[in-house]
Amino acid sequence: MSMTILEIDMIQTAGIGALALIVGMVLTRKVGFLQRFCVPSPVSGGIIFSLLTLALYGWGHIEVSFDGTLKDVFMLAFFTCVGFQSDLKVIKQGGKLLVIMLALLIVIIAMQNLIPMGIVKVMDVNPLIGMAAGSISMTGGHGTAGGFANVLESMGLHGAGTIGMAAATFGLIAGSMIGGPLAERIIRRKLSHEQVQPQDEEIDPAMAGIESDEASPAGREKRVSTNEQEFQQYAKATYCILLVMGAGTIMSWLLKKTGVTFPTYFGALILAAIVRNTIGFVSYKDNGKRVKADKLLDMERIVSVGNICLSLFLGMAMISLKLWELQSLALPLILILVSQVAMMDFFAYFIAFPLLGRNYDAAVLCAGICGFGLGATPNAMANMSAVCYKYRYTVKPFLIVPIIGAMFADLINTGMITLFLNLL
Repeated sequence: MSMTILEIDMIQTAGIGALALIVGMVLTRKVGFLQRFCVPSPVSGGIIFSLLTLALYGWGHIEVSFDGTLKDVFMLAFFTCVGFQSDLKVIKQGGKLLVIMLALLIVIIAMQNLIPMGIVKVMDVNPLIGMAAGSISMTGGHGTAGGFANVLESMGLHGAGTIGMAAATFGLIAGSMIGGPLAERIIRRKLSHEQVQPQDEEIDPAMAGIESDEASPAGREKRVSTNEQEFQQYAKATYCILLVMGAGTIMSWLLKKTGVTFPTYFGALILAAIVRNTIGFVSYKDNGKRVKADKLLDMERIVSVGNICLSLFLGMAMISLKLWELQSLALPLILILVSQVAMMDFFAYFIAFPLLGRNYDAAVLCAGICGFGLGATPNAMANMSAVCYKYRYTVKPFLIVPIIGAMFADLINTGMITLFLNLL
């Protein structure tokens, strides 16, 4: 029986992607498993729609084809926002522990690409499969997997988006499953009772009340704004994002002329990072006063717009999965993913823990490393919270991991992936 192609245009694709996001939000509220493993709403909802398209393909002989035009726009907007978050001044503030974490992240990303390359070589399969299941989908998660899908497709990997999304979903769950138990094993075997129990000394005065500001009346008062002010703040953030997105396409065009393979969003990501780290040197007059131009960047709103774009991008990416393309890749993909989990467990226990100080903070950070190394920053935070809930709260990991995950992981990962792709 011949296959019928059902084409869905870009507006319909965006609508179905938004519907998948809403379905995922309802599921996340109702299903404890999804909350426990921090599965993003567009992923849980999108899987349902991809299973429906799989059923149509297998039983109805209908292949649903989604238009990815708007998906690519939302992807570009999200990675532009990632670039805006890359504040290099934070490295100086984070101190030695942050520098060590950055070095560990670089090693993790390199290993996540080297191990799959070895496996695909032994199995004599397309090396691009190894890249799709490497740091693209592990450290990068669903966002980077979707962002590099077109690059891998253009290099000859059929079904790159499906492979990357499937690997990212596996990593998301695996990162949550091994993080807590790994920290528990470290604490029981490597730490003394005195290291784990609450200390007698007072909390660092600089950190006192760091979590209570929003809960206090004074803290809430600082954040009160009218609807009109809120609108203007979001409008300004959106304009900044669009301006850098547009200029970033020119930078991407120039990068392409070098003959090096870059993802389509790389120009905008790099340009946004440059703007974030140089705009403070520019100033302008406002009502007769000299004001630094970095005040023009409303980072809270930029991050919010970026998260909205990521949710819509993921919703459209997930409904577009062609799960039937995974059938022939089952064995190599499983071997690669199991190897990734084993490597992360070994690395965190034997390498990261000693380098981070062999103390309770290091144990909690190892739980976080498993979270963002295989899944995403929310997984890392959930892992660390679970450990601290059982033992005691500690400040440093909850300051460092969000900085690594939000500001540097995607930037470093994109550069490393680009390097590996051009070495193939």
